Amino acid sequence: MTNQESGAKAMHQGGCHCGAVRFEAELDASAGGARCNCTICNKIAATGTIVKPNAFRLLSGESSLRSYEWGTRTSKRFFCETCGIHVFGKGHLEQLGGDYVSINLNCVDDIDPNQVPAIYWDGRHDNWQAGPRPTAWPITA
Repeated sequence: MTNQESGAKAMHQGGCHCGAVRFEAELDASAGGARCNCTICNKIAATGTIVKPNAFRLLSGESSLRSYEWGTRTSKRFFCETCGIHVFGKGHLEQLGGDYVSINLNCVDDIDPNQVPAIYWDGRHDNWQAGPRPTAWPITA
């Protein structure tokens, strides 16, 4: 799901727990987010949404950011060195339209990720071709 296609975009601000990292992003909160059960997403429990890089701006805290990459390195995840909160990721994936920023909706100030619709991906089993699912469990091929 990409919020660029949903229509009702608005500017939202957010950041990490300690406040060192702050950002703003133009996104459609009503479009909801996505959850994934891959090894990293499952452990950080993020609900994410995707925006194009020009819809995202880091406001403060660049020096507080640390990053983590693994596997094929299609995504670099950024987290605060002080509080450890995963705030956003950046990457390039043709299936997502090229360059993207993945925003952790848990970090957006005025969005309760428990109140937005979510879709679920089976990343744990590399089952991307099955597409998103409306519920988390059980995930079957």
